[in-house]
Amino acid sequence: MSKKTGIIFFPAFDWAISPTHPEREERLLYTRDQMFEEGILDLPEIAEYSPRLASAHDIARVHFCVPGVEEQVLDSHRIAAGSALLLGDKIMSGEIKNGFALVRPPGHHAMRVVHGNRGFCNINNEAILVDYLRRTYGIKKIAIVDTDVHHGDGTQDIFYHDPDVLFISFHQDGRTIYPGTGFTNELGGPGAYCSTINIPLPPGVTDASLHYVVDNLILPILKDFQPDFIVNSAGQDNHFTDPLGRMKITAQGYARLTEKLKPDLAVLEGGYAIETALPYVNLAILLALAGKDYTSVVEPEYDPASFKESPQVTSEVKRIVEELQNLWANRHQFDKYSLAKGKKALQTSKPIYYDTHHIEEQQIERVHLCEQCPGFLSFESQAYHPDGKHYHVYAVTIPFQACADCQREARDNYEASKQRKFDFSYLQDKLNDTFLIYERAQDKEVRSKG
Repeated sequence: MSKKTGIIFFPAFDWAISPTHPEREERLLYTRDQMFEEGILDLPEIAEYSPRLASAHDIARVHFCVPGVEEQVLDSHRIAAGSALLLGDKIMSGEIKNGFALVRPPGHHAMRVVHGNRGFCNINNEAILVDYLRRTYGIKKIAIVDTDVHHGDGTQDIFYHDPDVLFISFHQDGRTIYPGTGFTNELGGPGAYCSTINIPLPPGVTDASLHYVVDNLILPILKDFQPDFIVNSAGQDNHFTDPLGRMKITAQGYARLTEKLKPDLAVLEGGYAIETALPYVNLAILLALAGKDYTSVVEPEYDPASFKESPQVTSEVKRIVEELQNLWANRHQFDKYSLAKGKKALQTSKPIYYDTHHIEEQQIERVHLCEQCPGFLSFESQAYHPDGKHYHVYAVTIPFQACADCQREARDNYEASKQRKFDFSYLQDKLNDTFLIYERAQDKEVRSKG
């Protein structure tokens, strides 16, 4: 018998932003009922697993949680991320061929620095999975394809300067929906140009134009990049009934996308039509992953007559695809120093708003460029909380690909920050799987080693 498709359900009964919030446990309970009713979990092609917790170190490998992981992350977050890690382990061991983590809370709006919840997300499940796989199994190249109606701005932030992680996001145009980002000129940092591909689609896109994008842009780029592992950040709020989006994608459209993309692991993100979309889309995606017939999965509200796409939408989609095809084809014409305008370091100021907790963050990101490797990153972040709390922190990241000179300079950078007036200093050493936190008030350093 061929290998199975693994699945984990985690509805997170004990976690909610509010009892009536769109991101609540019912998002998965209707799906669970539908799958029981259809007998899907009894199929020999499906294997269900129990979740496990991601460790604090798994999270610190990716995030700078302020002041620490324990203050930002609950068990529900750790289980959602840990479910993806467990399925990743099962795939890498050969026990299953692919997997679907049907979990909440979601994560793709959580950025590298975490001061609270934004976009319903505290930690980034897919990013934690990616760095876990790279560290544990030595995987070189990973692709993340984000199919949520909202731009995966957190995932983009985390991997924007990483040439070995390809992030592709198609989403409703940021001028019409949260978080207002994800445009075609957001292409990755100087050392990772075109490792980020954003496909902002106009409202009203149907299955036909979505699959035009898949066939003519996403699949050719994946073929060129040749990833060792593909993660689908599986948001389902592009569905035609979703209350937060204005797209017209069906369960059949999502299933065909999954069949073409062939992700190793899909991790649930958004999707807030709890009864009219999620049970059908989740079922269709699971069947597609398992290689089973999904053509009978049709939503009760589906009416083919109402799915005619306007000529303007079709034309705009084709224009965007052509623009990105040209950018991808010419990506090798640019080197990191020409993109950085000859500078050895590139500084970007970022105002970041946490819409759930109403936190205002001011962040300065510095990319320290290098001829031998992608360089290292440093961050200065100030966050202002509504209750009057204020954190001023400094953080340094040593990437997996860092050369000896960049490792030394990054550590010097971290040590120097301890003499300045930051509340906390952090060193995230991905190469040696070490994480340090220095608390200035107590003149104390805490070390975590994977």
